[in-house]
Amino acid sequence: MAVEIGTVRGTRSLWQAIGRGIMCRCPNCGKGKLFRAYLKLNDTCSECGEQLSAARADDFPPYIAIFIVGHVLVGWMLHAEMSGPVDPMLYVWTMIPAAIVLPLIMLPSIKGAVVGLQWANYMYGFDPARESSAFNDV
Repeated sequence: MAVEIGTVRGTRSLWQAIGRGIMCRCPNCGKGKLFRAYLKLNDTCSECGEQLSAARADDFPPYIAIFIVGHVLVGWMLHAEMSGPVDPMLYVWTMIPAAIVLPLIMLPSIKGAVVGLQWANYMYGFDPARESSAFNDV
């Protein structure tokens, strides 16, 4: 049973990694593309070779997108109602398309930020020390 004690990991800049993720770039180098399709991550960075397939963003990005868009739309509705009488069709023609389109626009950047957060904090497969874990020997 091999156990590595005292493995030292280098520090990674959290905000830099999140910022690179928002720009849909590799959290390590900031040059390679993070996605090969709309929300499908590249397996590795084309520039630095960083393994990106280990990221597990799961449902967190949609929750964040819904939270942000919900607050924006509720604020928009409150402002419209406080400004005077509002035709209900205004909501149908403006709020429903906004509720569909805004999260779709934001999702890649939010998912990139979550991947950057995971990379900076050595979460999931981004931790090289976990690859040679003692649990594999059991």
